[in-house]
Amino acid sequence: MHVKITNKSKHPLPQYETIGASGMDVRANISESINIEPLGRALIKTGLFLEMEIGLECQVRPRSGMALKKGISVLNTPGTIDADYRGEIGVILVNLSKETVTIEDGERIAQLIFCKVEKINFLEVEILNETKRGEGGFGSTGII
Repeated sequence: MHVKITNKSKHPLPQYETIGASGMDVRANISESINIEPLGRALIKTGLFLEMEIGLECQVRPRSGMALKKGISVLNTPGTIDADYRGEIGVILVNLSKETVTIEDGERIAQLIFCKVEKINFLEVEILNETKRGEGGFGSTGII
């Protein structure tokens, strides 16, 4: 499957880092370092623009290394890039650590994962079929 990409950054295209990787790392494309204070957030531009077939979405997810080592996550995880969006990919990072974190130009800040999306039509009904679980949610099936 192919996705069209325009790279207006000064960095290489995102790529899979290993043969079994699900996501491609995306890099910050910034003119100067950005400091994110504890519990602060920042929109980090990437210089990348996509064109996907209808029926695909691109999810923007955190990188586990950034989360563990720096306390950095993607705020609206997973972020969704719709097939008809043509603007620059921006990543909303949040600093969940107790220290200020600096984002540098070229730093791998998130990962892109492409997924198929099914379109549905709602069928409005008065009553839903019963299940064993019923209305139970938020831990109703146990925690272990």
